[in-house]
Amino acid sequence: VVVLETAPFDMRFPFANQTRHCYARYLEYHRCIREKGKDAPECDYRSICPSEWVERWNEQREQGTFPGPI
Repeated sequence: VVVLETAPFDMRFPFANQTRHCYARYLEYHRCIREKGKDAPECDYRSICPSEWVERWNEQREQGTFPGPI
């Protein structure tokens, strides 16, 4: 059973448009697992991003074309 939860409130992104929040959380998660390992409890990730974005970003990371600083 998959349990979906909303990401916690982040003071850096107080407005309704959560695009920047989505991107920042994606970057933070991948930095965390790179530094601490995939099973580290502090690398919790609850995506607020549309699944299509995450899939595209994952493909870009695999291909080495992701534009973000991970």
